[in-house]
Amino acid sequence: MITTAIFPGRYVQGAGALAQLGDELARLGSQALVLQDPFVAEHFGEQLKTILAGKLDCHKEVFSSECCDEEIERLVALARQRGVDVVAGIGGGKTADTAKAVADALKAPVAIVPTLASTDAPCSALSVIYTATGEFKRYLLLPRNPDLILVDTAIIAKAPARFLVAGIGDALATWFEAEDCRASGANNMSGRPGPATAYGLARMCYELIMKYGPLAVTACEQQVVTPALERVVEANTLLSGLGFESGGLAAAHAIHNGLTVLPETHHYWHGEKVAFGVLAMLMLTNREPELIDEVYTLCEDVGLPTTLAALGLGEADDAALMRAAEAACAAGETIHNEPFPVAPRQVLAALKVADAYGRSRLGGCCHGE
Repeated sequence: MITTAIFPGRYVQGAGALAQLGDELARLGSQALVLQDPFVAEHFGEQLKTILAGKLDCHKEVFSSECCDEEIERLVALARQRGVDVVAGIGGGKTADTAKAVADALKAPVAIVPTLASTDAPCSALSVIYTATGEFKRYLLLPRNPDLILVDTAIIAKAPARFLVAGIGDALATWFEAEDCRASGANNMSGRPGPATAYGLARMCYELIMKYGPLAVTACEQQVVTPALERVVEANTLLSGLGFESGGLAAAHAIHNGLTVLPETHHYWHGEKVAFGVLAMLMLTNREPELIDEVYTLCEDVGLPTTLAALGLGEADDAALMRAAEAACAAGETIHNEPFPVAPRQVLAALKVADAYGRSRLGGCCHGE
């Protein structure tokens, strides 16, 4: 059997790491397009000017706030006019996805500097493309991962803690999904099964967020960097990214996708919905009760949803939940990477039991309803 792992080229993390951006970009090119989201331009623009001065020629551009074909084409034309040979994206997920898409069109290296630790997207060879008005349009699969990921944890610590918590929710799925892909022999994002390294990294991701998650959230609430925060940022960004691309996705992300068909969930973040997808996955896949309790405890401790009500679905009936379950089981969904066949009725049962168990732990009624 041929296995394949997927990695970014270089990962840099730590408090004050932004100061290294000039040296790191100079390794990749001499003429940079630096794409900043509006928040970065306002709060770090002068600092970036100093950091990049004398390292390489840069054109700094403020991102339009939508990763769409029109914005990508505008930036590609600008970059070609200026002879750009390296692209950097500094900001949130859409800034990163746009930078990756622009670099792909230019066949140039790309550096990603996330200002949040809310998802594992910075490491991935994927951009999500929207319309100019913000509707989902398509996935753009890229031929390689970013050449550089640079994470300044002092910047991460200044963001609201809910972003970090959402990242923990996304990371929470990594080991469970990779383990089920390993058991079933399912392919990862490369189209082949992952190697032992991928599953080991996925397990490490789980261990770090279980051990350090609550302490990291406390540090973020105080806007300070601690060893616990460093470990969880690494888990959310690097290990979760490596784990999902090289280990594979399964039920948790499919259930997330199913939940998105219900409009009530649209105000909740990706990692929050993934976390509840994990709880339903644990019920669906018959994990040990002690492990289920461990995961619920982490979610409760850091503030991830453990009930449907916490995702706006407190009044959802079986018909609504069945729509989500059917979407989770659509052809091509990653739930079919589980080591056994899964039907919508099983997902519906898992959603209801995960919710009822969550309510019972919070003191609500879960029997005889």
